[in-house]
Amino acid sequence: VQLQASGGGLVQAGESLRLSCAGSGSSFSNTAMGWFRQAPGKEREFVTAISRSGGSTYYADSVKGRFTISRDNAKNTMYLQMNSLKPEDTAIYYCAAHRELSLTGSYYYTDRNEYEYWGRGTQVTVSS
Repeated sequence: VQLQASGGGLVQAGESLRLSCAGSGSSFSNTAMGWFRQAPGKEREFVTAISRSGGSTYYADSVKGRFTISRDNAKNTMYLQMNSLKPEDTAIYYCAAHRELSLTGSYYYTDRNEYEYWGRGTQVTVSS
C-alpha cells in the first residue's frame, strides 16, 4: 500500500483544515489506518486511528472533540477533519496503514510500531 497525505497548510488559531490520505492498490480496504504527527524536536505521536471497516475510531485526548477521522474505501482515501486548530497542533502529519484481516474489521491501532506503511507527511502550521 502506498500512501500520500495532502491538505496541509498555514492557518490561524481557531480555523479548520481537512487532510486527505490517498492509498494505492486494492488492499486499501484491508488496512486499519491512523494519523500521527511530529512537531520539531519531538517524537512522532499518535493522533487518531480508524478500523478497516471505518466503524471504530479512537482519538488522542489532545484532539478529542476537535478532530474527526473518516475513510471512504471506495475512493481509497482517509480523511482528517481538524477544527478549532491550536498552535500546538503545528506539526508534520503522517498517515499510516496496518494490514488487518480480522473477521470483524473493527480493530484500530494506536502504536506507531503496528503500522507497516507510511506516507510522506504534510505540514500543518497554526499561527496564534
